[in-house]
Amino acid sequence: MKLDPKEIWFVTGSQHLYGDETLRTVADHSTKIARSLNDADELPVRVVYKPLLTDPDAIRNLCIEANSSPACAGLIVWMHTFSPAKMWIGGLTRLAKPVCHLHTQFNRDLPWASIDMDFMNLNQAAHGDREAGHLHTRIGLRRKVVVGHWQDPEVLQRLGAWARVARAWSDLQGAKICRFGDNMREVSVTEGDKVSAEATFGFSVNGYGVGDLAAAVSRVCEPQIDDLCSVYEREYAVQADLKKGGRRHDSLREGARIELGLRDFLDEGGFKGFTTTFEDLHGLRQLPGLAVQRLMADGYGFGAEGDWKTAALVRFMKVVGDGLPGGTSFMEDYTYNLDPAGPQVLGAHMLEVCPTIAKGKPSLEVHPLGIGGKEDPVRLVFDAKPGKALNASLVDLGHRFRLIVSEVKAVEVPPMPKLPVARALWEVLPNFKDGVAAWIYAGGAHHTGYSAAVTTEHLLDFAEIAGIEALVIDAETDLREFRNEMRWNDSTYGRG
Repeated sequence: MKLDPKEIWFVTGSQHLYGDETLRTVADHSTKIARSLNDADELPVRVVYKPLLTDPDAIRNLCIEANSSPACAGLIVWMHTFSPAKMWIGGLTRLAKPVCHLHTQFNRDLPWASIDMDFMNLNQAAHGDREAGHLHTRIGLRRKVVVGHWQDPEVLQRLGAWARVARAWSDLQGAKICRFGDNMREVSVTEGDKVSAEATFGFSVNGYGVGDLAAAVSRVCEPQIDDLCSVYEREYAVQADLKKGGRRHDSLREGARIELGLRDFLDEGGFKGFTTTFEDLHGLRQLPGLAVQRLMADGYGFGAEGDWKTAALVRFMKVVGDGLPGGTSFMEDYTYNLDPAGPQVLGAHMLEVCPTIAKGKPSLEVHPLGIGGKEDPVRLVFDAKPGKALNASLVDLGHRFRLIVSEVKAVEVPPMPKLPVARALWEVLPNFKDGVAAWIYAGGAHHTGYSAAVTTEHLLDFAEIAGIEALVIDAETDLREFRNEMRWNDSTYGRG
């Protein structure tokens, strides 16, 4: 993925009361922690030490600087000593970047034999961070709190999870989502308030005529198509009749032409996600299938039938999971296997499932598509890998957004020779009936972001930064309590 380099600023608070010698020690400790975090594999971004903050003006100036820095994705804050929290009001109430409050201390163990009041005055995070925490709660600061020693593997993992989300949030600010045509007619869940979405999440959504895409496709040159077809033969198991000289090679070339034109359109417009709909294909010979799959594999967000919310969510999840194993894709809950011994959900779509979730080498094939009224489209056919995964849905309730996360267990996909699409098979947690009922009670969409790389922690961090409601369906879900949680959330977020 082509991601702009981002930084997390490591910010330490203290005060002048302790004298220059103590403050020099605090700065030295903070520098060492920042350097260690920067070197940790768990954090995917550069960690930058910022000079010690000891007065309101310096704090305010740093927060303003962070807001104006395109490189700064967020702040990790820590109070090495006691830092009177009123000093932070002017800065934190202006801060527009994500915050993680690291509650740690430089030393792991207390020196029982030598501990004295000098040591106590220097290592006061135990109550300095409580002072900070009170202020953060008082002013309503949205933040993540991570507790533990800065070299603790679990602490590094949780900081890394938040840093991934902060980077993805930064990527979302100003992101452009392109809609070719409108959403599928008469569908509810793909509608939504694009103005509220931009105000809440930072990405914009605008529509473009499919004729504009068709014009870009028509400008593609034959040598470009030759080169891309060669790439297909290297990367996939290409169906024999699609290869050069095969009777359906023209279908492959048309798929390549659509991919190249779509790439050019998205690149020129600076888009990070897009939608299509089978009800608006004027000027295209095929519904884009292979093109969408490969663009998703390169990091673009996608939503079918004009589903711009899922397109933005998939892009966000792609950035969060960049460099992690497992993959992320657009997905749809399609049909059920209701065997009482173990009910399962078969996830798929007409064409558009990302090969980053594939088990083994995808097969490049062409088959009839009984919807859209166009030529038979080319597509990648594969089974998803088994293992832990999740489905996430971002829905517009009319007066607020809700993020729903359902943890699932992906299983081996049995042979389905007459279903030539990419597919995943999973078991719902805590069990099929309660898990699916919770999803439906919550208003979850039939389109999701499916991922074996992104975790529930990532998505809860996202919801916290965005200030939206989040509901989790996992092994601990009790349906009665889940429904009560939704009622309580109505009181917190408003019913509209």
